[in-house]
Amino acid sequence: MKNVKSFTLPSRILHWVMAVMILAMLLIGVFMASTVGSGYYRLVALHRSVGIAILVLAMLRLGNRLHTPPPSLPEDLPPVMKIGAHASHILLYVLMIVLPLVGWGMLSAGGYPIPLWGQSVLLPPILPHDPVLWAELRSVHTLLAFLLFGLVLAHVAAALFHGLIRRDGVLRSMLLRERLDPISQESHGD
Repeated sequence: MKNVKSFTLPSRILHWVMAVMILAMLLIGVFMASTVGSGYYRLVALHRSVGIAILVLAMLRLGNRLHTPPPSLPEDLPPVMKIGAHASHILLYVLMIVLPLVGWGMLSAGGYPIPLWGQSVLLPPILPHDPVLWAELRSVHTLLAFLLFGLVLAHVAAALFHGLIRRDGVLRSMLLRERLDPISQESHGD
């Protein structure tokens, strides 16, 4: 089995920062759905700000990934698993970009102001005010959020599969604290 090289440090940092933000965003969304009163409005404000931060970081992450491609998957990984890995990563990137844009569009169509981090920055509307469009985008936003949640669960399961069952270095390649095994240390002359 070929040793898997690690992702670059910027790739790993972006991955883990976004992993925390996306998990927080999913939890905030769940709490928003079951909260009323002033707590709801605080969660909505946080949801908007984190969503736009995810959008910005996803664009940076996409640029980073195009500039520094990820390490190859293990040579002995079955082709169907390689296809699944590539397809799931493409879908993750699509959702990390489209979901915040749909949320922004939904708020624009609803005629809601889109403040970030208090009232200091207001985002411009990206769609015209249209209550019907707002309702449709709200349904799309919810559906995409559930899709992202399922994809995150599959991503975690795949990472654990690689780390605990296959032990092929794929999970280790994305950890922040990289530990090289003795074979790769000897081959690099370290």
